[in-house]
Amino acid sequence: MKAIFVIPALAVIALSFAGARPAAAQPADTALINGKIIALGAQSSITQAIAIRGDKIMATGASADITRYSGPGTRVIDLGGRTVIPGLIDSHIHAIRAGLKFSTEVSWIGATSIAEAMERIRIAAIYAKPGTWIVIGGGWTPAQFAEGRRPTQAELVAAAPDPPVYIQLFYRAALLTPLGLKSLGIDTDADLQGKGKLERGEHEGWISADSATITALYAKLPTPALNESREGTRQFLRELNRFGITGVFDPGGHNLAPEEYEALFRLWRADQLTVRITYSICGPRPGSELADLQQLTRFLPMGTGDGMLRFNGIGERVTWGMYNNDTPTEQQKEDFYRVARWTAERGMALTVHWNNDRSVHHLLDVLERVDREIPIRDLRWSVAHLHDASDASLMRMKALGVGWLMQNGLHFAAASFLAARGATINRAPPIKSGMRLGLHIGGGTDANRVMSYNPFVSLKWMTDGRTVDGLPTRGASELMSREEALHLYTQGSAWFTFDDDKRGTLQPGRLADLAVLDKDYLTVPTEELPTLTSLLTMVGGRIVYADGPFAELGPDWAK
Repeated sequence: MKAIFVIPALAVIALSFAGARPAAAQPADTALINGKIIALGAQSSITQAIAIRGDKIMATGASADITRYSGPGTRVIDLGGRTVIPGLIDSHIHAIRAGLKFSTEVSWIGATSIAEAMERIRIAAIYAKPGTWIVIGGGWTPAQFAEGRRPTQAELVAAAPDPPVYIQLFYRAALLTPLGLKSLGIDTDADLQGKGKLERGEHEGWISADSATITALYAKLPTPALNESREGTRQFLRELNRFGITGVFDPGGHNLAPEEYEALFRLWRADQLTVRITYSICGPRPGSELADLQQLTRFLPMGTGDGMLRFNGIGERVTWGMYNNDTPTEQQKEDFYRVARWTAERGMALTVHWNNDRSVHHLLDVLERVDREIPIRDLRWSVAHLHDASDASLMRMKALGVGWLMQNGLHFAAASFLAARGATINRAPPIKSGMRLGLHIGGGTDANRVMSYNPFVSLKWMTDGRTVDGLPTRGASELMSREEALHLYTQGSAWFTFDDDKRGTLQPGRLADLAVLDKDYLTVPTEELPTLTSLLTMVGGRIVYADGPFAELGPDWAK
């Protein structure tokens, strides 16, 4: 591959032999040339170069043509044949919550053995400050380890006898060291809030519980100071940029109080956000959701914010009674209806967490009731998860104009799904069926408690249906091409934030959100897809992440 270099500004004049700049056009601020640009436009074209002025794309085409847009001040970047994709948009990721503790938690993402996981714990213990905990907040599965099992308390203590350690596995279990259990005052099952059970014997230290119990347990852990949360958020957004992510839709969720958004707002006010964040808000207290949401949004109309941070409605936990509940009462459905109808009256988007098709009729009945009174088709409401969606449910959603936020949860959790539902995993989730029905679908991860935030893990799973340990799941009729998967992760996701006419493709007039990859997304072997990273990520024409041969170029936002 040819050497990669940035062409000095004065040398641009020599490149103008390809033709004078169009008379009406001002010179580009940045030109990317000699690349493989996957534009994802209507014609799904691949080209060589892009000219950028301000925050938008001026033109795409052959390198010789794009140099016509250069002037003495243009930064010309030779891509050396590397692949460029539109910036990835995770349509359902708990990025705000993840950022708060990113600088104080430890990650097991990418660890392939228990020994490697314990080494990360051991190193964290060496640098831990007095009075702090070592926390793994999720994003891992025993299936990723060569041993194929959960770690033991003895292994954890050997790695970190002190400070206390907390390890969360999805929303169904947690492992604590003896010091951790003592610090939280847990000695028997009676000390656990909700439905929890202390395991004994070879599983000593593990707590098996439901989602509510695990959420309450995590809430007892120390919270970082504001400066730590701000730094953690900055680091996490940079980590997302490393994977080519330029936008997220954050649905709030558990363990995220309204006052904890302050770290994000401070970064926004300082112009230090490197990912476009649209967010929805949840009812913080059970039983008073409508009143709380009305108060929280009193001076927060739909769309408040700017291109980097914007309010995008209500959800994912709209009401507590209709959250993770397959058998809601009539009163719980009525409470949900009141919030949903108020949301529609205010012209706001709404996103709803729902897991199982067997009970989604309760939700769809309420949405149809609201729609009969106040049409919701143009509000871009959505249902998240629903891995086992039936065609009948998808058709009801389509009729309402409701989209589907799809994540790769089964990449980690297929074993439990298979044990409970058997052969239905062959179409779980039925992504291609949804596409054939014309449903709006966004790609995502649901990170970081239940899944890795690496988008290329999700993109691989969308195309081959194989779990972290290689188990084949979806049948061939529900698999898609890499380009189709990329479309869902860019323009598909942009629809849910009313941005599908602004970003998600690399076309003239669109926002210059893009990633230059270290390998060719379209041709790299399937097993290597999860290893892809970005060497250069741009948001609105600004370099927010630069590595390898481009390291000296950025980031622009920190200059």
